[in-house]
Parts: sequence; structure tokens; C-alpha cells
Amino acid sequence: MSWMRRPAWWSVLLTVAGVLVFVRLGVWQLHRAEYKDELLRRYAAAAGAPVQDFAVAVANVVENVYPRVRVQGHYLIDRLYLLDNPKHDDMGGVEVFAPFRPDHQDKLLLVDLGFLPGNGSDKAPQLSPLPTSPQTLHGLYQPPPGKGFEMGGNALAQQAQWPKTSIYLDLGQVAADLHASLYPRVLALDADPVAIYVRVHTLDLSSMPPARHRAYAFQWFTFAVVVAVMFVVLHGAKRRPNKNKS
Repeated sequence: MSWMRRPAWWSVLLTVAGVLVFVRLGVWQLHRAEYKDELLRRYAAAAGAPVQDFAVAVANVVENVYPRVRVQGHYLIDRLYLLDNPKHDDMGGVEVFAPFRPDHQDKLLLVDLGFLPGNGSDKAPQLSPLPTSPQTLHGLYQPPPGKGFEMGGNALAQQAQWPKTSIYLDLGQVAADLHASLYPRVLALDADPVAIYVRVHTLDLSSMPPARHRAYAFQWFTFAVVVAVMFVVLHGAKRRPNKNKS
């Protein structure tokens, strides 16, 4: 006697289609994880790359490439922005951004000064004044921090005093707040042992890091196995009772 009943054609079709879809989704998630890993490797390698002139780098910017640049200009010292959701300090703190006007350029460059740890209280950390003299900055020209839905709308437009604080950094909102054009990326400054800021920059993949893609891949592969097992269980031959058994 066969161990399996003959299934209907539509049940075979649905099972095969389901398994193929789930496997395809799992493979796609693995490819996304590999892609994100490659981005992280490129970002890590960029920190030790030769310095390029800022004007040359911006004129030849390539997606998913993070040039290390040198730029000269002046800070807008009275226009600081505090990003209030950094994830690398348990005691609280802010990521500090300052507008910078590069020499001979008509746009402003938003500079990531680094992370300023908190003191365990609800008060904002004490900020040091920025230099008023011409500056030569070095750092990675990289995409801005990820943004999301901010309850209450544009927080910057609702604040009249500086520095201004927000839980997301939207370059469009910053540009409108400054009444100026901004470069589409920010400058993450190189580490400086004498600076009060912590400058351990990473590529912002917090919304979907490689590990999460792999977790989703495992989930989709599990669904494929479950569909196949259910097909076998539902079409297994029923055992007939033994009439000779007393």
C-alpha cells in the first residue's frame, strides 16, 4: 500500500508555488545581507583612504562610495543642531551638527562634529564654542543619518533658540531652517584625540542591518519547509484498522 494518497493537481500546484516563492524570498534576503556587508566593508576601508579635495569629490560622487575629503571654510558658529537619538550611549547624549560654508562654494555643508555623551541627567550636554577662524576639515563625505516619521511635524521650525534639537535629521528641514542650499551628504569628521566629541562613525543601517536580513531569510526558508511538510502530512495515506485484531 502506498504511503501517500494521490493529491489533487491544484494542491500540488499551490504547494510548489508556495515553496518556490518562500525560497526565492529567502535567497533575496541573503543577497541583501551580502550587499549590506559589502557596504560596511567599503565604509570601513574609506576611513584609511587618501584624502581628496572636497570640490573634486562632490563633482564625481558615486553612490555607495564614501570619499575621505579635505575642505576649507568657516563654521556658522551660532547654528548648531543636536540629534537626540544616538544609540551608542546608555547615559544619553547628542550627535552635534554644524553648518559649514566651504570656500568658493554657494552651498552649505552640514558637519557631523561627533557624539557628545550626557551626564546622566535630562539636561543637554555642555557645548564648546566653535572656532571663528578659517578651518581645514577632514572626514568622510557620507549620507546623512536615517530619518523617519516625527510626531508633531517639523521640530526645527517650532524652535526659536539655538541649538535646535530633533530626533531625526532631515536635510530638507535643515536647509529650510537655514534659508540656504545644502549638500546632499554630511561630513563626518575624522577622530581627534583632543576633541570633546566621540567620533566613532558607522554607516547607518540600523533600520535593516545584515543580521536582520539573514533572520528574515531563515524565516522564509522555514515557511518553505512548513509548506512541504504540511503537504506530506495532509496527503499521507490513512491507516486502515486491522480486522483480524481481536
